[in-house]
Amino acid sequence: MKEKLKEFDINIKNENLLNTALTHSSFSNEHDGENYERLEFLGDAVLELTISEYLYLNTSFKEGDMSKIRASYVCEEALDQYAKDIELASFIKVGHGQEKDINATIVADVFESLLAVIYLECGLEIVKKFILSIVIPYIEKNIQFKFDYKSMLQEMVQTDKKSLEYVLVLETGPAHKREFTVEVQIEGMIYGRGIAGSKKEAEQKAAKDAYEKASK
Repeated sequence: MKEKLKEFDINIKNENLLNTALTHSSFSNEHDGENYERLEFLGDAVLELTISEYLYLNTSFKEGDMSKIRASYVCEEALDQYAKDIELASFIKVGHGQEKDINATIVADVFESLLAVIYLECGLEIVKKFILSIVIPYIEKNIQFKFDYKSMLQEMVQTDKKSLEYVLVLETGPAHKREFTVEVQIEGMIYGRGIAGSKKEAEQKAAKDAYEKASK
């Protein structure tokens, strides 16, 4: 992966950090090491900031429209496609039970963790340049990715000036086949629930549940 990044004029010196970004929990549990989850958290924020800034500087859309567009280009389906563009999946390390199931969720998460590494090693301007070099062609071609219920629900809640929170209430199963249960709470009240193999997908399902109930 280090050599692949050099094609983008990105040089990662901390190879341990890069290896961590490519390591799934199923692998780290088998080898008693670290995995990409903390880096994914940071990379997600870097990605959202970059796309938000791009839309603010390059369009005149209103807040709600920018939110919808951003959601399309930071969703799991989009991240999986960006990862394919840089052949990321072949570098991901998973445990024995996960080898035949390096799914879109894992690939998308690793893409975000990779962004965190570039940010930490090279700084914000370099990681922004990297992100935009991959994402802008999709924006310019108006390629739309998966519908995002989280953004739709957020827009609905903002209209009423209410607070929204996603709460992980249950996490079960072995490392290679986790199941997450998430509740979406508005003003402290439960409005939706979602169960999936990743926290992000569980949040989407919870948002869909809440959005459909609120739309009736």
